[in-house]
Amino acid sequence: MASLPATPGLSLYTIPIAWILSLLPHLYAVKTYETASSKKFDNTQPRSLIGTVAADQSLSKATKDTIIRAEGAQQNGFENLGIFAAGVVAGNVAALDPAYLNALSMAYIASRVAYNLVYINNTTLAVANVRSVVYISSSVLIFTMFLSAGNAMRRAVA
Repeated sequence: MASLPATPGLSLYTIPIAWILSLLPHLYAVKTYETASSKKFDNTQPRSLIGTVAADQSLSKATKDTIIRAEGAQQNGFENLGIFAAGVVAGNVAALDPAYLNALSMAYIASRVAYNLVYINNTTLAVANVRSVVYISSSVLIFTMFLSAGNAMRRAVA
């Protein structure tokens, strides 16, 4: 029996986990808005939250900034989800070593958790720079999946 980190296909499970991690900042933003304003989120126009928050005079600047950063973290997560999923699929199609691909996939998940936390709680330039480093690191993990898959496929036909 393969150990969990070397289980074939385990990396595919990280795709829905990445989707959930992309959604969580939005849920946090909604909860923060509802708690701070005592108003209900308008789910009939969910993309209007940032505009609603900006116009709401009852919210402090710090609360507004937190909600807007949470929405930014959500948007970034969904913007990167497709290329992450493609990298995972490419790695599986190329039959990369499961332990290696699983490690890359799980490292990406860990980087997204860190990214969300750093992004939402960022209030200084230093923390913003940490956020950028975490983002670049997560991108390197994705590129590594593609490069490794391409190299494996090239070797297979050579």
